[in-house]
Amino acid sequence: MVPRRTAHERETVHRGEDRCHSEEANAGTPTKDLCRRHGICEGTFYRWKAKYADMEISDVRRLKTLEAENTRLKRIVADQALDIDGLRHALSKKY
Repeated sequence: MVPRRTAHERETVHRGEDRCHSEEANAGTPTKDLCRRHGICEGTFYRWKAKYADMEISDVRRLKTLEAENTRLKRIVADQALDIDGLRHALSKKY
């Protein structure tokens, strides 16, 4: 039995190995065997295949970079919205 991978290991798999998995799947390897060998579930395989199937490795890297930047920017906007709300609340009170 193949031990389950950690979140970091799964992230590494879909960054580079997914293209290899896709090639193995196209070569006729049954999906169930392929997933068992690499320690992922079939749902994960099909989700990654739908997302990354037509991409080159450089495209996947660029996508991951853009997703990380988008997450960072969303966090900044949320923090600013909280600051603005707090300031509005403080300024609305009559002392």
